[in-house]
Amino acid sequence: MTHYVRTKDAPLLPPPASTTGIVGWLRENLFSSVTNTILTFIGLYLIYLIVPPIINWGFLSAVWTGEDGDACRSEKVGRAVGACWAFVEAKFGQIIYGRYPVEERWRVTLVYVLGFGALIPMVVPSLPYKGLNALFLLAIYPVVAFILLTGGNIDIGTGFWIGFAVLVAILLGVAFFAASVAKIIELRDGIKGVAMFAVPFAAVVLVSSADLGLAPVETSLWGGLLVTLVVAVTGIVASMPIGILLALGRRSQMPIIRLFCIAFIEFWRGVPLITVLFMSSVMLPLFLPEGVNFDKLLRVLIGVALFSAAYMAEVVRGGLQAIPRGQYEGAMALGLSYWKMMRMIVLPQALKMVIPGIVNTFIGLFKDTTLVLIVGLFDLLGIIQLNFTDPNWSTPSTSHSGYAFAAILFFVFCFGMSRYSIFMENRLDTGHRN
Repeated sequence: MTHYVRTKDAPLLPPPASTTGIVGWLRENLFSSVTNTILTFIGLYLIYLIVPPIINWGFLSAVWTGEDGDACRSEKVGRAVGACWAFVEAKFGQIIYGRYPVEERWRVTLVYVLGFGALIPMVVPSLPYKGLNALFLLAIYPVVAFILLTGGNIDIGTGFWIGFAVLVAILLGVAFFAASVAKIIELRDGIKGVAMFAVPFAAVVLVSSADLGLAPVETSLWGGLLVTLVVAVTGIVASMPIGILLALGRRSQMPIIRLFCIAFIEFWRGVPLITVLFMSSVMLPLFLPEGVNFDKLLRVLIGVALFSAAYMAEVVRGGLQAIPRGQYEGAMALGLSYWKMMRMIVLPQALKMVIPGIVNTFIGLFKDTTLVLIVGLFDLLGIIQLNFTDPNWSTPSTSHSGYAFAAILFFVFCFGMSRYSIFMENRLDTGHRN
């Protein structure tokens, strides 16, 4: 018997052509089984039915320019008319700025530029100076935006300062009670927290009351994308810290705090947002003393912030419950106080786990801003609907085009938040990698 021993490695052969390239991808993802093959052909058929008409309506047969509705009427142009983008072009200023005075729209544009210009470096992890950028976004930018949009020169009376002093005294009393009885915080930290709230707030009020030479613009003239972003951004920024405090309070060992947080969360979660807006805008003034009134937009902002904070609290509470007990015990073994334990150990892990839920709440809040129309505020969708009543643009395709443009804008913002949340999940998912 003759034996043969190979002294050299066998030559490497290329993989079969049917498993690589486009053909391999198609076989693996679309035609890997009989069921997948059937579903693939059904999907292709649905695409054939849906996509070509959309392309024809939105692009091929669309009207892009025109002076009035005659440009979008089939009997006037002698052909089938699809989307009337000429209507969107004619009303674009109102869609972006609402009924804000035309000569003052540069202020809104400046607010947009400053906001997006500061947000982009903040969300890009590789860019430096995150602390300064966050300080500008959370402390300086809101004041600048408020003064630019309203014009500043707010009339602050003596009654306001008396009420403000009473509020500071109440907060100091709560801090003293928590330090001496409940032992949640140290008195020094409590006084520091009240000062960090009171001093910047008083400075903002003083700056806003100064005459900076800008013409005042009432919030009733705001509208379009401006109102949508103001309501959404305010609700998102305010709901996060309030929701975290409510979630911590619901898990507190102090019965009074726990019951208060539970009652608050369950009440706001049990009431539809449209009811909250109606009550805050229409019913609340009936319970206030005569001559005392709040701006309608301010009432809406408070209602939206409290409503979304209740949902955010439950999202954060889910993350807190997912943290193992050993993390708490380890932090307490190190001698950390309650707030240091939460700030340095527990909350970073909990918030990382519930990023999808947090962003989902933000997206839902952004879309729910359309409900402010019920109280007479014309947001992005509301201002588009308002312009449908213009007889110069009364055509069969006007409403479809307006709603399509609103859907595109909402999709851009919501899809952007969704993709960024996925990016952050992948970037922070360091504890579950192989």
